[in-house]
Amino acid sequence: MMIEFNKGSGIVLYEGSAEQSKYATAVCNMIVEASKDKNTALALRTIEYIEEKIKAEKAIIALHRDKVIGFCYIETWEHGKFVANSGLIVSPEYRKTGLAQAIKEMAFKLSEKKYPEANIFGLTTSAAVMKINSRLGYTPVTFSELTTDDNFWRGCESCKYFDILQRTKRKHCLCTAMVYNPMKLKTNGTAHKMNENDHKTNEEKSTISL
Repeated sequence: MMIEFNKGSGIVLYEGSAEQSKYATAVCNMIVEASKDKNTALALRTIEYIEEKIKAEKAIIALHRDKVIGFCYIETWEHGKFVANSGLIVSPEYRKTGLAQAIKEMAFKLSEKKYPEANIFGLTTSAAVMKINSRLGYTPVTFSELTTDDNFWRGCESCKYFDILQRTKRKHCLCTAMVYNPMKLKTNGTAHKMNENDHKTNEEKSTISL
């Protein structure tokens, strides 16, 4: 599946596949550069790890005329009980265009399709990402409501703020934890949706092809 973002811009979003695995190095370079920002808590990943996610169709890649400008990937924990849309990143020159929101929404829908009953969660220091998450139906939670899988928390070791997580025994860090719980929403008789203006904006910006 691919989405043309902002018709005529030359920006296209793809669900990962073996064909897109060639972009893994460029994605890793983006992550390294973004992690240098003192206000960003971003875990580093190896080229092999990113390549694996892309090949497994668990990633979203944004390209502008074959240049990688955005990325996000899916991780699963506790046999699919928890799903994380991780590593959301957009090149600086493409920020504040709605691209991050488009990538996040596409990753969210892919997660729902693959794991319809999973709790979809995220950790972020970005106010922009928190707003996007809120529109999708995420709510802030304590770290105790996230997966207890040690492999997930080991993924935070490459973050420059990992020592805070260690000192607090995983109780809190600079990141805010947010969760989308589909079972809870069904029980309450509600469903996630972007507000009317967001839907209108997205329809104007994007066309979808299967």
